[in-house]
Amino acid sequence: MIVLRRELGEVLREERQTQGRSLRDVAKTASVSTAYLSEVERGTKEASSELITAICVALGRPLSQILAEVTSRVALAEAATAPVPLHERRAKVAARDAAA
Repeated sequence: MIVLRRELGEVLREERQTQGRSLRDVAKTASVSTAYLSEVERGTKEASSELITAICVALGRPLSQILAEVTSRVALAEAATAPVPLHERRAKVAARDAAA
């Protein structure tokens, strides 16, 4: 199951680490506790839209860019876990059998 908060947390953590910034530094700039930001990054806390915006501002990244990255990751995860419709499976089997 895809958990949106986990994907969001990973994107935020990767951005912070890419910038070479500490958890404490970003938390202070976003006016949130270090422990809470850590939980958001690990995907164990569901952050409010206001808090997500504050973290994005602290990272110097527009909310829209962060959400676009999250959307891309969710789409990839969905594609990887989506069941293949029966008619597509039958077509693959027929193509494989025809090639054999």
